[in-house]
Amino acid sequence: SAGLAGLAGAIKAIVVQVASLTDVYWATSGDPIVMTLVGGLGTVMGPAFGALVFMGLQTYLSELRSWVLFVQGAVFFVCVMFFRKGVMGLVPERIRKWL
Repeated sequence: SAGLAGLAGAIKAIVVQVASLTDVYWATSGDPIVMTLVGGLGTVMGPAFGALVFMGLQTYLSELRSWVLFVQGAVFFVCVMFFRKGVMGLVPERIRKWL
């Protein structure tokens, strides 16, 4: 995974033709971990859904500026405390309950 992340960073630097300091900031490496935990650790679609939620919060709440991190932290806290398997972990439980 580290090799793929390095390859992705190199390709991004080639395509965009710039390597900014925000790409190597220590908090940037935590974003995929938060995305995975929000979406669901043991599922295939969980990290993709977590990335969708995480990036959606950044996009739609950008008007709040510094409060975006607070809202993202609150969503992360709720998911970790109440949805132990992530949001996508609830899907099989709901399907089994209906059947």
